[in-house]
Parts: sequence; structure tokens; C-alpha cells
Amino acid sequence: MSMLELTDVHTFIEQFHILEGVDLDVGQGEIVALLGRNGAGKTTTLRTILGLNPARSGSVVFDGADITARRSFDIAAMGIGYVPEHRAIFADLSVEENLRIAERNKGDLAKREEFIFGLFPDLKRLIRLPGTNLSGGQQQMLAVARALVADNRLLLIDEPSEGLAPVIIEQMMEAIRRLSSRSTVVLVEQNFIVASRLAKNYVIIEEGRSVKTGLIKNLIDDEETIRRYLGTGS
Repeated sequence: MSMLELTDVHTFIEQFHILEGVDLDVGQGEIVALLGRNGAGKTTTLRTILGLNPARSGSVVFDGADITARRSFDIAAMGIGYVPEHRAIFADLSVEENLRIAERNKGDLAKREEFIFGLFPDLKRLIRLPGTNLSGGQQQMLAVARALVADNRLLLIDEPSEGLAPVIIEQMMEAIRRLSSRSTVVLVEQNFIVASRLAKNYVIIEEGRSVKTGLIKNLIDDEETIRRYLGTGS
């Protein structure tokens, strides 16, 4: 059963035609990785799903409802969480205040704090500290945790491993695996090793178009495709 479907999506930012035909089909409970070089249109795809950069044409359907023309606030309220690139936490607010801001309804944090702090025990220990006092890895944990406060059925996560030490990347990967038991995940990840260990399916985006899709286990040994579209490989 599809949780999210994009069909021939075209998105402009000002006069620039960024997405030129993106198709995406995400099944309920899956982790799907959006792959491609820098500037290919992966982040814009996430922002289009959430209505931050609305599609000019094509369709975005979430859980059977066409959300193409809906406002970002209304889309988020349907149960879509977004973890942007570069974390974007409120540096002057405490960990707790950052989490409470993400409540959609009063008491959301209390309902989910056991699960959240089970994923990220550091955040419980640092609950009173301002975001600026956290390490880069702890800030990324907080960014993901905020998206878990409300009852989000779909999580859009942009570059969760960027700039993190290997040990923190392992912790983040384990957290994403565990949270996927509750939410469907669309993951933008430049680190192919991370993406290949997390996702079941993939979509490659090249110059604003989805050009290849399939099971990520079949992509791992496809050196030609990896070299052509991701710029890595032997």
C-alpha cells in the first residue's frame, strides 16, 4: 500500500525549473532513499512534498489524498515530519524547549518522550542545555527527535549523516531503523554506504528527473549505475 506517490512533478524556484519530472512511490513502513549528486533536486523533492516549494505541475498524493496544492501547515498537520539539512534547531532554546515547540497538540511530548529518549538518551541527559551547547551529533539527534514529537506517519529526513563522526553515524542509523517501525521514511543521503544500509528501495534523481528506481540491494553491486549517477565507485 502506497503511503506517498509523486507523479511527473515539476517544481520552479523563482524562474528556475528545478524538478523536471520526478516520480516516487513509497510503500507504507518503508525506508526509501533519494540518491543523486549535489544539486540534482533531492532536497527540492522533499520541500515539494511538504509544500515549501509547491509543485507547478504533476501530483503529490499522501495516504490517498492529493496534497499538491495544499499549504505547508496543512500538509504537516496530516502527519508529515521534516528534518531539514543542517539541522536548523533553535540554538538559544533548551533541548526541552526545542522539543515542545514541535508539539502539534498539548501533551504530545509527554506521550512520546519514552520512545524519543530511548532512541536518543543523550537528549534526556542534556534536556536543560541550550542547543548551542550541543555537539554536532547531538544537534542532529535533536533535529530528528523534534520530528518524532507529533504523531507523524511519514518522515522526510535530509542528510542525517552529514558532518558526523563515524560512531555518531552508527547511532543515527540505529535510531532511524528503530523509528521506521512507527513511521515511513524518505531519506536523502549523500553517503551511499549509509543509504544502502538503511533503505529498502531507492530513487536516483539526475538534473531534476527521477531516472532509476529499484531495490537498493541490487544497486550495491551495480558499479556502472553508481559511477554514472552518484559519482562514486571504482
